[in-house]
Amino acid sequence: MKIWVDADATPKDVKRILFKGAVREETPLTLVANVPLSCPDSPYLSSHVVGEGFNVADDWIADNVEPGDLVITADIPLAARVVEKGGAALNPRGTLYTDANIAGILATRNLMDDLRGASLIEGGGPPPYTKKDVQKFASAFNAYMVSARNTG
Repeated sequence: MKIWVDADATPKDVKRILFKGAVREETPLTLVANVPLSCPDSPYLSSHVVGEGFNVADDWIADNVEPGDLVITADIPLAARVVEKGGAALNPRGTLYTDANIAGILATRNLMDDLRGASLIEGGGPPPYTKKDVQKFASAFNAYMVSARNTG
């Protein structure tokens, strides 16, 4: 298993949790972004810079993810691509995207996007990131890693 992080907008607290967990579990983790990002010195941690452009990092992750890998992303279309390839995706708020839920989540996201595009609803975007979100993410990530260790 590898951990891929759609890192352009991943909160620092989430990265810190991921770094500790990847090193503890001896699991390779790669930050993917269109700018250079640093990570602690460890043979398990690395970063990969992609070119600039819309969805370039998402496309690179989707092209490189393998069955059993975990992707950290808030991007629901990317999560759907990951799940389709046999991986799992976890968003920074602690929601795990799987075969069981991704179709409904993607459909809701697309509907809301269409409604905003037609000016039928206003707003969009997630609420501010809170300490409770960090805790929920840490709990979901640790549970996933324990589960992966026990099934792997």
